[in-house]
Amino acid sequence: MKFNLDTAWKDASRLLSRNLGLLAVVAGVFFFLPYAGVAMALPEMGDLQAAQASGNFDLMAAAASDLYASYWWLFLVLAIIQGIGLLAMLALVRQRANPTVGEALTAGGRSVLSYIAAQLLQVALIVFVAVLLTAIGALTGLQALAVLGGIVAFVVTCYIVVKLSLVAPVIAIEGERNPVRALRRSWTLTRGQSFRLFLFYLLLLVAFMVLSVVITLVLGLPFALAGEQAALLGEGVLSGLVNAVMVVVAVCVLAAVHTQLARLGHERTPSADG
Repeated sequence: MKFNLDTAWKDASRLLSRNLGLLAVVAGVFFFLPYAGVAMALPEMGDLQAAQASGNFDLMAAAASDLYASYWWLFLVLAIIQGIGLLAMLALVRQRANPTVGEALTAGGRSVLSYIAAQLLQVALIVFVAVLLTAIGALTGLQALAVLGGIVAFVVTCYIVVKLSLVAPVIAIEGERNPVRALRRSWTLTRGQSFRLFLFYLLLLVAFMVLSVVITLVLGLPFALAGEQAALLGEGVLSGLVNAVMVVVAVCVLAAVHTQLARLGHERTPSADG
């Protein structure tokens, strides 16, 4: 059987409506406040946002490099905090034991290092594959092959991201603490479903990007009219808000996708064995 986009969205919507209060509180504490605080506290964030608005890739890369080189420790702390929040939210919406918020946060704290390790392995894999494919095209000296290598690297990167998209649910819901086994489990769950999953994620991403632009334009206008300092404050608040909303929706989507693919996997197993 194939992954059903409509079923996944309906399941995600039910999870969202049933757990909205708890998810909003956890997202506010672990995503909105830290993200907005960092955005408002670091003046370099304004430089990065200006670079992003310019559309100049070299300028964006330089601004991002300077920012992370100066405050890598802060972003590491932020990653740990948000990792705990993400895992706790997944545990809240899908673990059958119906954990309390405190129990979910404790579970998130215990498994966050496994999650971060899995993310680092995923990034390392993507970088290795992307650099390898791009370098092969560039070494030929032919611009057409170099461009083709870049396109192939982008496609393969998207494929890997989709295949490993269920690492967080595997860790938080199934309780897998070994990062390598979590990566392998996600790869197995998504077997034969990659294109449908990519389409599902892409549709959600496009919808969210449009919504975030509308929210930023509408809610950011009063801050922009109030002056430069108010505009910076507004950017921090809105960035934190958009980030928190995205995470809440993503948690419900990932939990719904994980549940459906785990069920499909169980249905395929008897026929495979027989």
